[in-house]
Amino acid sequence: MWPTVADPEFWVGLLKIIWINVVLSGDNAVVIAMAARSLRPDEQRRAIAWGSGFAVVLRIALTVVAVQLMALPMLQIVGGLLLLWIGTQLLAVEEETEEEAKTHHSLYAAIRTILIADLVMSLDNVIGVAAAAKGNLLLLSIGLGLSIPLVVFGSSLMIQLMTRFPIVISVGAALIGWVAGETLISDALVVNWIAPITWLHWAVPITCALLVVTSGRWLAWLFPKPSHTDIEPG
Repeated sequence: MWPTVADPEFWVGLLKIIWINVVLSGDNAVVIAMAARSLRPDEQRRAIAWGSGFAVVLRIALTVVAVQLMALPMLQIVGGLLLLWIGTQLLAVEEETEEEAKTHHSLYAAIRTILIADLVMSLDNVIGVAAAAKGNLLLLSIGLGLSIPLVVFGSSLMIQLMTRFPIVISVGAALIGWVAGETLISDALVVNWIAPITWLHWAVPITCALLVVTSGRWLAWLFPKPSHTDIEPG
């Protein structure tokens, strides 16, 4: 029997879901901040709001079928590879000037990146949320809905930090790579084989984090964006 709003079990479950989202919202905030940082301030706010809102809706839908999805072989391997690509691309555009960023990045492109990344990064944590909700979709919806301001605040804070301290961008890209590595080794196809090999549990995420940072930096160096001083006046 599902707990009702008057049932103390309902509030205990709600607190569990909120706590899980507080703990797990950090990496999502990093992705949102990196995807939106090149937009104009007004578009940043819209990208954060829409991206966070759609991400929560996606997570609710994903949680409903989480157990079945997590059991599919190759799903998390594909997701991990996709995260590697996203992290590399987000870091590769770091050197763009503000005007170039407006040309190359749109609000809709940022939202699309946020949704794809959040969908992949949610695969390994929706199981915990679903367990806390115990099948109560109302409880699940309320708990995840309350996580929106957490992600929005975290994303806004990360954008400010990235603007003031550019090294944070590389740290954020490394975090995306780390999550990609954890996603890769959690796939149903390899998890039983990797489980006894404890050193792979940290070696793969570290390798993926380094891969994202080095690949992103290499792409930025290989395809440098022309600065305004390099453009001859017409």
